[in-house]
Amino acid sequence: MIKLDSKIPAGPLAEKWTDHKNHMKLVAPNNRPKIDIIVVGTGLAGASAAASLGEMGYNVKAFCFQDSPRRAHSIAAQGGINAAKNYQNDGDSVYRLFYDTIKGGDYRAREANVHRLAEVSGNIIDQCVAQGVPFAREYGGLLDNRSFGGTQVQRTFYAAGQTGQQLLLGAYSALSRQIGLGRVKMYNRHEMLDLVKIDGKARGIIARNLVTGEIERHSAHAVVIASGGYGNVYFLSTNAMGSNVSAAWKVHKRGALFANPCYVQIHPTCIPVHGTNQSKLTLMSESLRNSGRIWVPKKKEDAEAIRAGKLKPTQIAEEDRDYYLERRYPAFGNLVPRDVASRAAKERCDEGYGIEANDTNEGVYLDFASEIMSKGRQAAFAQGDHNPSEEKMKQLGKKWVEEKYGNLFQMYEKITDENPYEAPMKIYPAVHYTMGGVWVDYNLQSTIEGCFVCGEANFSDHGANRLGASALMQGLADGYFVLPYTISDYLANEIRTGKISTDSPEFVEAENAVKSTIDMFLNNKGTKSVDHFHKRLGLVMWNKVGMARNEQGLKEAIAEIAEIRDDFYKNVFVPGSADELNPELEKALRVADFMELGQLMAMDALQRKESCGGHFREEYQDEEGETLRDDENFKFVGAWEYKGMDVTQAELHKEDLNYEFIKIAARNYK
Repeated sequence: MIKLDSKIPAGPLAEKWTDHKNHMKLVAPNNRPKIDIIVVGTGLAGASAAASLGEMGYNVKAFCFQDSPRRAHSIAAQGGINAAKNYQNDGDSVYRLFYDTIKGGDYRAREANVHRLAEVSGNIIDQCVAQGVPFAREYGGLLDNRSFGGTQVQRTFYAAGQTGQQLLLGAYSALSRQIGLGRVKMYNRHEMLDLVKIDGKARGIIARNLVTGEIERHSAHAVVIASGGYGNVYFLSTNAMGSNVSAAWKVHKRGALFANPCYVQIHPTCIPVHGTNQSKLTLMSESLRNSGRIWVPKKKEDAEAIRAGKLKPTQIAEEDRDYYLERRYPAFGNLVPRDVASRAAKERCDEGYGIEANDTNEGVYLDFASEIMSKGRQAAFAQGDHNPSEEKMKQLGKKWVEEKYGNLFQMYEKITDENPYEAPMKIYPAVHYTMGGVWVDYNLQSTIEGCFVCGEANFSDHGANRLGASALMQGLADGYFVLPYTISDYLANEIRTGKISTDSPEFVEAENAVKSTIDMFLNNKGTKSVDHFHKRLGLVMWNKVGMARNEQGLKEAIAEIAEIRDDFYKNVFVPGSADELNPELEKALRVADFMELGQLMAMDALQRKESCGGHFREEYQDEEGETLRDDENFKFVGAWEYKGMDVTQAELHKEDLNYEFIKIAARNYK
């Protein structure tokens, strides 16, 4: 019987983490080289964890399926990283970051974890500056900040439009140092295919060398999963095409509970879908909402004319534009949280005001004309010209925007062949981040002893909706400032264990199970590609477990996914062999996991009879179309226990969310 124990320390909220650290067990420096740790995934969470644990003296094995940790999907985070430094002197604080995160997650996150995240946020910036991360700076040399959705302060640190890449290079440099010292052994082009448990504890993994196809056994005293989120269950998402759920799903199948799988973030600022053969979507950074205004035409006939190519957006008069976020949410305007902005865009497009000439007519404008003129005027004044011409303001304004967002504008133009300095960007919501993940306690340990989960792979910090610029914050907080303490507390009892053999029956059984699955796919006599089934799954997920859900659609999704899954196992064709580089085999193994996860997501959404954050049930909304929470019946984390291949038999466990230090209220951004 699994009993959920969050292990939240007692005491005042602001003192919990400090007091907890003070009473943790330690591993002495001379004992750390005797202990092995496996880290799966080398994005921000995994690279920072591996580097930190290596620096401490542990023997670390790090695994990534890419050819280098530098290719982790963390590089795609463009806009920034939050920290409660209050450099702008605009009222920010640790408490305000904590509160904004809880509120932004629609009061469905664990209070103690979120406060700890806010506490250590400032340390992250100091660490990254010391690593040489080139954060943007103001004229006087201080680090610059900008705003992101769901906040009324400027707390987002950034490096142009490539913050994730620069932070990952910082973590990678720290990781590389440990590799060079021999404390971290790096396994590039390796994928974890199973977790090995001995006497109930995580003791290693089965991995496949993706180049040679060799199946390998690796043992350790603890295993860290830092493999990212599961947005690619929808096929089309902003995630890299290789991003998958397999590592997290394997530990789930071995006994780790999977929490809140229905909480998926739809990002409002993506380039719209342009065709059925598209393989992924492109995110335009949320930072653009600082400067861009989102609108659609007020008149349906204008929207129709734009879609038909008979009218340009620049020909729509100001009074004929509906700046719908500013209209509906005057206090936050274009910087409302992502879930709110996404649903508002969907509502306008569903009503017929969409501006993109694609299959669904879905798209809205993100317009920089006002910002270009405003900043141009400021720049002219700074030069002593108090009566600048329109042309000069436009010229100076474009220069300001280019310095702030230049690479993002360049990326948009390369993809769409449209100049966003001259015409508004076209955007529409798309699957981006997953708040659900493996259930962990306060120490980031799953329900399997010795199996820790950090970053987007766990569920712990974002509730039902993640605030912008908080993903990088959580990944680095977990890897640099939380896991090194909590895993040491666990490993203090392992110093007498000695080397763990990979010849045990548990390793043999796990390896044979992996080989059997691989042989099954390669010997299947199907005729359809893996992508054929992944696209079918994605359509069901987007249409029925996407931005809006309802009871009928969710029940249909559960049944339809079961049919697709049966068809997949009967009719999928995987070419090639097991002893070579075989991308189709990699995809088949991952899509098999997506099939099971997709069903569980629909089941989780079906049982949660309320709307909160990214989970929007059409039956539960107020008169203005906003989320209608049910705090009396659903103020809990829904953690699912795996009960076999038939996912509909999964058992739901509940962790009640107790808010001692904040008052729960209806979210209001008006």
